[in-house]
Amino acid sequence: MRIKFCGAARTATGSQHLLDLNGKRILLDCGLYQGHRAEARQKNESFHFDPASVETLVLSHAHIDHTGNVPSLVKRGFDGPIYATRATADLCNLMLRDSASIQEKDAEWLRKKRKEEIEPLYSVANAEDALKHFVGMPYDRPFFIAPEVQVTFRDAGHILGSASVTLEFQDKGRKLRFAFSGDWGRIGAPLLRDPDQLDDLDMLILESTYGNRLHNDFANIENELAEIVAAVYQRGGKIVIPAFAVGRTQALVYYLHKLWQTNRIPEMPIYVDSPLAVNATEVFRGHAECFDRETNRVFVQEGRDPFGFARLNYVRAVEDSKKLNDITTPCIIISASGMAEAGRVLHHLSHYIGRPENCVLLVGFMAEHTLGRRLGEGVKEAKIFGEIFERRCEVRKLDGLSAHADRDELLMLVKRQNPKKLKHVFLVHGETEPAEALAESIRGLGFPNVHVPFEGEEFEV
Repeated sequence: MRIKFCGAARTATGSQHLLDLNGKRILLDCGLYQGHRAEARQKNESFHFDPASVETLVLSHAHIDHTGNVPSLVKRGFDGPIYATRATADLCNLMLRDSASIQEKDAEWLRKKRKEEIEPLYSVANAEDALKHFVGMPYDRPFFIAPEVQVTFRDAGHILGSASVTLEFQDKGRKLRFAFSGDWGRIGAPLLRDPDQLDDLDMLILESTYGNRLHNDFANIENELAEIVAAVYQRGGKIVIPAFAVGRTQALVYYLHKLWQTNRIPEMPIYVDSPLAVNATEVFRGHAECFDRETNRVFVQEGRDPFGFARLNYVRAVEDSKKLNDITTPCIIISASGMAEAGRVLHHLSHYIGRPENCVLLVGFMAEHTLGRRLGEGVKEAKIFGEIFERRCEVRKLDGLSAHADRDELLMLVKRQNPKKLKHVFLVHGETEPAEALAESIRGLGFPNVHVPFEGEEFEV
C-alpha cells in the first residue's frame, strides 16, 4: 500500500489522503482548504492526483474541511461511489449545496469588486452531480469497496454521523488492518455517543488537532458558559458566537437549553442565525440513533426537543437576520461560519465588535490566517468586508467545547494497540507544533514509526 498525504498535512484543514491498495486507488476525505483567499483558491483548484484515476471515495464526516471539495473532484472526472454514513450523507446533501452557493456568491462579489471574470470553484449544479454518487452506509456493518478490501464505519463521536474508517485487506497472504481516525471525538461529550475504540491495528492515520493540549472538564464548561452569559447580560451587552452550522451549533443549543432549564442563565433571547444550521438541526432530529444515553433519557424519552425551547429562535430569512443588528437589549447570536471567515456572522461582528459591553465568544478551533484566529490572538482591529473595524468588545474562548479529542484522549486510542503489531502511525489534521508534540508522546509509548507528513509526501507501507 502507498499513502499520499494531499491535504490536512501539518495543517488542520483540507483533509485528503490517497491510498494505492491492491491495484485500487481509494481517496479518504476530500475537504476544502481554508485560509488566505488566494492560497485557498490555488490549493482547492489543484489536486495532487488525477481525480479521474480515483475509483472510490470514503468520507469520515460532513464538515466542509473533509467534504467541501467533493464537487470539484466530480467536476474534474471522478466517477466512482462515495461512501459515508447515512447521517453524513444526509448532512452533505445540505452542506455541499450550501458551499456551492457560497462559491457562486463569492465569485459574483469578486467580479463586481475587481471588474474581471472570475468563476466559482464549483457550482450548485456541480454539487448536485456529486450528490448522485453518495452511498449511505450504517455503522458497524462491513462492506467491500474492492475485491478483498473491506471497510467498516465506527462511530468517531465527533459530530453527527462522524466515523473512523477501518480497512481490512490481504497483503502477501496476511490480513492487515488499517484505520483512519477521521476527526476523533471526546469521551463524555454532550449529545452524541462516545467514540468506538479501535483495536488490533497494523497502521493508523490519526488526527492531531489538539495533540499538545488538554481540554477542560465538561462540568467546568457549563459553569464557564453560564458565567459569561450572566456577565454580558449584567452589562447590557450581546454575545456573538461564530459556530460551525453542523455540530458546534447543536452542542451550544443543547448546553444553553440545559442552563435555561435549570435557571442558570438570565431570560434573554437566543438566535441561531444560519439557514444551514436550521436545516442541519432537522437532520439531527432525524438521527436520534446517534444520541448518547443522557440525551435520550433527558429529552427523547420525555418527548422533548433537545434543540428547541422557549428562549430559542431560529432565523432563516435574510431580512430577519438584518433585524438582529437593530436589537438594543441583551441577546445571544449564534451564527456561521465557525472560523468567522464568511456568512452572516461577519455582518454581526461588524456591528458589535466596536462596543465594550459586547462579547465575541470563540467556541472551537480556528485555523491559521482566519478572522477567528486573529480575534482570539487579541487584534485591536479587524478587517471585515474590506473595511477596518476597531475591536473594543471582549473576546472570550471556550476551547473545552471542542469536538476534537485532546492529547490524552488521542494517546488513549494509541495505548490500546500492540507496539509489535502497529507498525506505522501518521499524524494529520494538526498544525506542526501539536502534531510533532503528539508524535513524541506516541514514540514514548513504544511506537517508533510515527510520521508527521508534509503535503504531497508519499509512503510505501
